[in-house]
Amino acid sequence: MTPAARVQAAIELLDAVIGAAKREGAPTDRLIADWARENRYAGSKDRRAVRELVYAAIRACGPVPQSGRAVMLRLVQDDPSLACCFDGSQYGPAAIGAGEEPAAAGVAPEWLMERFAASGVSESEARALMGRAPLDIRVNTLKADRATIELPEAGEELAAPQALRFESGTQVEQWPAWRDGLVEVQDHGSQLACLALGARPGETVIDLCAGAGGKTLGLAAAMENAGRLLACDIDRSRLSRLAPRAERAGAGMIETRLLDPGRESDALADIAGTVDAVLVDAPCSGTGTWRRKPEAKWRLTPDRLARFAATQDHLLDLATTLVHPGGRILFITCSLLDDEGADRIEAFLTRHKQWKAQEISLPLGRPHRQGIRLSPSHDGTDGFFVAMLGSAC
Repeated sequence: MTPAARVQAAIELLDAVIGAAKREGAPTDRLIADWARENRYAGSKDRRAVRELVYAAIRACGPVPQSGRAVMLRLVQDDPSLACCFDGSQYGPAAIGAGEEPAAAGVAPEWLMERFAASGVSESEARALMGRAPLDIRVNTLKADRATIELPEAGEELAAPQALRFESGTQVEQWPAWRDGLVEVQDHGSQLACLALGARPGETVIDLCAGAGGKTLGLAAAMENAGRLLACDIDRSRLSRLAPRAERAGAGMIETRLLDPGRESDALADIAGTVDAVLVDAPCSGTGTWRRKPEAKWRLTPDRLARFAATQDHLLDLATTLVHPGGRILFITCSLLDDEGADRIEAFLTRHKQWKAQEISLPLGRPHRQGIRLSPSHDGTDGFFVAMLGSAC
């Protein structure tokens, strides 16, 4: 593909990204994968170049743009060398017209920037969400240890005891160590959040929103495969992906339960009031993961944010029915917005007077109201809010 053809392909993909954002369609990485599959003529260098253009253009824009062409014209403002690709050639984009306006620059839509500011997030801290994330792994202590494991590349040791960092794009899933379950891909912030729960061997622990089980596997390792660990979720497809991951990791203690939305307590009635700890890794806006999914800033609306907050309140209330007196709940959202962080904890404490926010000790992160905040700019992690809640004995 010529440079102009690559730019045109990126424009067409950006049109698809914008459309998907408006109707909650497929994520950008899937759209790019579909494009590559349908355009076999594009070689590996072409695919990589188109992908880089798409993500760079998304990161350059704030509000939801009108078109993929407007997004790419914004990128031209940052990289004028791309202007020559608008040459009107057979497979390239039309020449830039007089007065043609690029999409607006910025980190996110204006209403979101206002929410960041209200949450104590500076513009520079928000801008760090548009950077590129490295690749972090967790060494699985059920099978190996960071001090002795042999890997094809030497990673950077991080604050979490089993965390290693590599460059973005490192093909970890091609390593024998990954195939044999010695390592798992997991952001450093996610590893630290799991540590905060303090799961111990012999305990009964519930991962209430387990998804595909990344944090569940971390808890299994912390519990040394001893005790009872339930991974729950309302998404059958995501939960089904945990079993093969657990088998690979040697985490034989994990049980899975599919929950019915709005009737979760029915499926957990047999263990209500007996659990030592509940991890509520709640569904959220994902503002803390924008380094990996920058188009998510175009998917969020005030109404959707309010729905996330309501779900988080519901899950926290559910968790209180599961733990025994003296038990604990760890609340996590991968967000820097107080709407789905500190505000939720303060609302919880208003509803549940017998519960208290407890201090969390982590090697990274800053105290933020009733919890800890991790962010790319301060900690080099995805953005997280973490809070521990303890009940009276």
